[in-house]
Amino acid sequence: MSAVLIPALLAAVVAPLESAQGSEEPEQEVMTAVGPVDGKLPDLDELRKPGAVERLRASQEERSAQGELPRETVGPAREAMPRAGADSSTEVEGEAEARGRGGLSAAAVTLPEPAHTMTPQQCTSGLAGKKFYIRSRFAVCSGNTFKTVWLREGRPVGASSFTVLAIGTIPKDSRTMTVVYHFTSFVATGVHNARGMRISTNAKITKSWPARARYKHGGVGTSMPVRRTWAQLLDGGKFKHTVYAAADQGSGSDKSIFAVYQPTIKATPPPGWGEVDPVGGDLFMLPPRWDKAKYLPNSAKGAAIFSVSTALKYSTAGSAPEKDVAKHIKLAFTNPGRTQPPYSGKRLPGRVADEPLTRLFKDKNRQKENYNKSRYNCKKHFGDNYTDGGRKECDEFPFKTTYEGSAASKYDYRVHPKNFSVKALDKKSNGAAGTLLGQYYRKNRLLDGPDDGFLVKITS
Repeated sequence: MSAVLIPALLAAVVAPLESAQGSEEPEQEVMTAVGPVDGKLPDLDELRKPGAVERLRASQEERSAQGELPRETVGPAREAMPRAGADSSTEVEGEAEARGRGGLSAAAVTLPEPAHTMTPQQCTSGLAGKKFYIRSRFAVCSGNTFKTVWLREGRPVGASSFTVLAIGTIPKDSRTMTVVYHFTSFVATGVHNARGMRISTNAKITKSWPARARYKHGGVGTSMPVRRTWAQLLDGGKFKHTVYAAADQGSGSDKSIFAVYQPTIKATPPPGWGEVDPVGGDLFMLPPRWDKAKYLPNSAKGAAIFSVSTALKYSTAGSAPEKDVAKHIKLAFTNPGRTQPPYSGKRLPGRVADEPLTRLFKDKNRQKENYNKSRYNCKKHFGDNYTDGGRKECDEFPFKTTYEGSAASKYDYRVHPKNFSVKALDKKSNGAAGTLLGQYYRKNRLLDGPDDGFLVKITS
């Protein structure tokens, strides 16, 4: 429904309520349910069926609004705060092709710059059936639809709904996170006073590592919380909140700061209407991170990201210079029993959010141990001449630049000594895959160690 038409529609449907009110006003109340972004108006015919209101009331009384982080969250917030039960959406249809590498040669292979922007349309499409949409480590969104049933004497007489989107973005090489709140899809029917509903939006950093970190807030043109009526949001349902963290507050050699950003959105009925809880609350959380790592771009000032695992994408397509490596990893993920060294219980990390890979950068000796163990196994399983006169190399997965590499069992007793895969394959393909991996680390600001992580996705 067009936003231009909505004010006229609301004015028309409020009139029956006002004319019906006499000297003795009937009991009036609202029930507001908060759920995924879907833009659907509650069905009055369904709500008027016997027992429907009672069931709705019982379901809302049992429900407690609780904020969740994306399932892909990495860093200290991963264990300290609740995460979504399902994976986030990571791609809007059509975007993958727009970000493809085309027909680049192995020598010129380049990973595109991660997205630093997101439109409301992209957010809405990405959130279809999902709690979060992660376009990149610099562009993340979540949102909810508020659905209200208007009751008189316990009988549904009207319904209304609106959607709020929270789009978090970080410009390249910036330490400022911006969250833009969009209030959209205002729809109402029947008897109601939706225009008078009051909507309050607040946001703050609720958790920090280190705890001493302090933040500079701005961006909305007024202090939080922002309070608007439904009618006011119809005329300008958009505002932003920014959060900046100075680099000298971080911990460790990377000067890292991890945080939890918590929006709180509540809808309150207009005067004359009672309410049945809940009406909103702490609906979702975002995990920003700031660092000043010397081995990442803009090392003098550092930058911010959202602390979530995203996927390095390799393609098996014939034109993809990294195709042989992609085929190796695909086999290791889908049929690990066919990879070398043989091990029936082999399960390799990096495929799902609960088992990310972690970057190994600072410990060069451990990198060398991964490399040496992989080469040993290539010789063992493919022969001393596995290089085929220099045309092939020993490809290993997990990568030697990860803590999950082939020597991981030396440092973690829980890892089986054969829980990795090696294969002798084309030198150019291996080189192209390594180039893409290195670019992925830098462009996505992957930190060394267990407080960061990433996935690998094989496309065709």
